[in-house]
Amino acid sequence: MSVLSEHSIFVSRELQVQQNWPCLQFYLSSVGHDLNLEIQPRQFAAGFGNLNYLITFNGRSAVLRRPPMGPLAPGSNDMLREGQILRCLSPSFPLAPRCLFLGDDAKIMGNPFLIMDYRPGVVIGSNLPEMWANGASVAKKVTAHLLEILIELHNISPNEIGLSELGRPEGFLERTANGWFKRAQIMWPAELPKTVHYIMSWLEDNKVAEQAPVLLHNDFKLDNIIFNPKNLIPVALIDWDLGTRGDPLWDLAVLLSYWAEPDDPKPMLQLGQMPTASIGFPRRQDIIDIYASKSGRDVANIKYYRVLAQFRLAVVFKQIFEKYKEQENLTSNVSRFDSLSLGLLEFAVQVAKGEFD
Repeated sequence: MSVLSEHSIFVSRELQVQQNWPCLQFYLSSVGHDLNLEIQPRQFAAGFGNLNYLITFNGRSAVLRRPPMGPLAPGSNDMLREGQILRCLSPSFPLAPRCLFLGDDAKIMGNPFLIMDYRPGVVIGSNLPEMWANGASVAKKVTAHLLEILIELHNISPNEIGLSELGRPEGFLERTANGWFKRAQIMWPAELPKTVHYIMSWLEDNKVAEQAPVLLHNDFKLDNIIFNPKNLIPVALIDWDLGTRGDPLWDLAVLLSYWAEPDDPKPMLQLGQMPTASIGFPRRQDIIDIYASKSGRDVANIKYYRVLAQFRLAVVFKQIFEKYKEQENLTSNVSRFDSLSLGLLEFAVQVAKGEFD
């Protein structure tokens, strides 16, 4: 969702995943809304998960979000959950885009979908945009915003905004660990890597008492934040389909699982998710210390969360590889994800052993 270049933010029209736009237009018209197809919907290029399109809805730009085509894993790509969260959260947390319409009839597009505010701006991926020459200054500012947003989110009471029934916070960490172990078993059906067995044994032996649940984004990272390119002020925190209630340190650990450092092993440097290995970005331990200081939360057991989050990320990349490896137009992008997932498992073991902060 960048304003820098149309070519950098949209899939080429030839590769765009087509939807039955006339059907959607007719449906929306029947419930009192307008989808203007004189301006052709454009698919945003970022991500391997949900499909996002820039559309003209009720006379203004908006974003339509829907799950990827085909069958979905239970609990994933949940547009109804995301719509509920945005409707409850956006009045008190302005970075959450407003949900303008929630389509719960799966017959219209094959799955539920939502339409939300369009927040134009810059999304930072693996590298800082060239226009920000002073990388160290930008890195400092971006890091400060990341932690401010996370702490602000965790200070919101789910009960006070109508999300008291979201998710199942009791036993969140153990359920998360077991869930990703089951996914790992599916991804490596012939033989689980030894690192998976080590990680699960370590997690079992090092269980921690969970902190009071908060509202979790559940995939908090830099490219889910949209910035104003003129002043680097955040304008949106997006991708809420995994949102839930649970231990606040989980969101912090997920962020750290993407946070590469210059002297990290090769797999972490190959992640290409955030530019944190470049000059100006603090170390992971600095992030932990700042979060603890500003939030007042106890981070003494952060290693447990970090090992679990790093394990999760390894399985995520294996899932992406298995899903897209047969698609010719994506093979070049995902062919390395198989070996990358194994490297990330090894890094999770190294974190557990204390070899890396």
